[in-house]
Amino acid sequence: MNTEIACIRLGNSHVIPVTCPEISLQIMRKKDAIFASRPLTMATDVLSKGHLTTILSPLGDQWRKMKRVMVSEILSRERHRWLHEKRVEEADNLVRYVLNQCKNGDEGGLVDLRLVGRHYCCNVMRKLIFNRGYLGEGKADGGPGFEEEEYIDAIIALVIHLYSFCISDYWLFLRGLDLEGHEKIVEDATRVLEKYNNPIIEARIQQWRDGKKHEPQDLLDVLVSLTDDNGTPLLSADEIKAQVNEIMIAAVDNPSNNLEWALAEMLNKPHTLQKARDELDNVVGKHREAFRLHSVAPFSPPHVSVTDTTVGDYFIPKGSHVIVSRVGLGRNPNVWDDPGEFKPERHLQDCNKGEEVVFEEPDLRLFTFGRGRRGCPGVVLGSLMTTMLLARLLQGFDWSIQTNQGTIDLCPGRGVAFLAKPLLAVAKPRLPPHVYSFSTESEIQ
Repeated sequence: MNTEIACIRLGNSHVIPVTCPEISLQIMRKKDAIFASRPLTMATDVLSKGHLTTILSPLGDQWRKMKRVMVSEILSRERHRWLHEKRVEEADNLVRYVLNQCKNGDEGGLVDLRLVGRHYCCNVMRKLIFNRGYLGEGKADGGPGFEEEEYIDAIIALVIHLYSFCISDYWLFLRGLDLEGHEKIVEDATRVLEKYNNPIIEARIQQWRDGKKHEPQDLLDVLVSLTDDNGTPLLSADEIKAQVNEIMIAAVDNPSNNLEWALAEMLNKPHTLQKARDELDNVVGKHREAFRLHSVAPFSPPHVSVTDTTVGDYFIPKGSHVIVSRVGLGRNPNVWDDPGEFKPERHLQDCNKGEEVVFEEPDLRLFTFGRGRRGCPGVVLGSLMTTMLLARLLQGFDWSIQTNQGTIDLCPGRGVAFLAKPLLAVAKPRLPPHVYSFSTESEIQ
C-alpha cells in the first residue's frame, strides 16, 4: 500500500487501512475511546458464542465485564507469578522433546520448529487453563499426538479466518450461502475446540457446584469460581466456554510464529544467531525485529469508530472499520533504515539511551500487542512465552541449516503471515548432559 491511509467501501462499511505511525497513534492512544468497538462478523460470532468475550466483543457492557475479569483475575501480574511453575514445566518439556529429536542422528536431529513452537504454546495454555498439557497420551518422544495436532490445526484455521475477508460480512443477505467456504471452515474448527474444551469445562463447573472443589488450581477454576455481590456465579457456562476459546486463539500463534521467523532469519545470518546466544539478556531485541519484519497478521483487529471523527486531517465517518497495517508500520521506509533487512541491533539503541528494550513500541513504529482500550490484555503472558521459547532453544542447542540446503527461503505463505514452508533446522545439544536434568526452580526470563 503506497499511501499512509486509504478508504475502501465494502457494502455499507468504510474499511480504512493505515500505515502511518502518527495516524495509528492518534487512533490507538489519543482517540482510542472513539475507535473502541469491534465489527460483528460471522467468524467472531461463531467463536465467541454471540460476542460474549473480551477481544471480539463490540463496545458495551459485556465487553466491560469480560475485560474486567481478564485484567484483574486472569492476566494480572500476581496471577502470572501464581502460575510460574506451570510455565516452567512446559518449557522443560519443550527442551526434552527437542533433545529426543537430537538422538535421531550423529550430527544432531532435524526439528520442525513450527510444530515445536505451536506445540509448546498450546501445551502452556492448556496447562494454565486446564492444569493439563496433553489432551491424549501424546507421543513417546514428548511430541503431540493426534488429539494435540487436531487441536492445533483448528486453532490455526481460526487464526487465519477470524478477520480475513468474508463477503457475507459486508453483504449480509449472502450469509448462509457460504460462497467462499469460509463459514464451514470456522464452524468446523470451532467444533473441534469445543469437542475437547467443553467436556472439561462442564465437568469443572459441576465440581464447584457440588462442593468438590474449594480452591482454584488453574485459570478455569478462577473463571468458574468468580461470583457477584450476591454470591451467584459471575459467568455463565457459555461465557466461560467462549472466553477459553478466545484465550487459546490469542495465545498460540504470536509466540510460535515469532520463533519461526526469528530463527529463520538468524539461521540465514549465523553471526546474529551467535550474538543472540552470547547475549541472551538482549534476546528481546531479536524478537522485536522479528515482530517488525514478519508480523503475525497483515493487519490489526478492526477498530470500529463509534462516532464521526477526524484523524490526521482525514474525516472518518461513524461505523468505519479502521485496520492498522502491521506490515506497513514495520516496513515503513520513512521510519526504518533498510526496512527489509533483519537487524536486531537497531532495537538495542534504546539500551544506549538507558531505556529497557521491551516488546511494546512507544511510538508505534511496529505493531505487537496493540494500544488503548482495545490493546491486548495478555501482553505480559505473550512476552513471557515468546521470550522463554526462543531463549530456551538458543541456550540449550546449536542450530544449523540442513547440509543440502543453502539458505532458508523466507517467502511468506499466500494470504498469511507464516513462512510458506515449515522451518526445519538441525539441533545439537550444546550443554553438558547433567544440565538437561531439569528442575522447576529455574526459568529463563
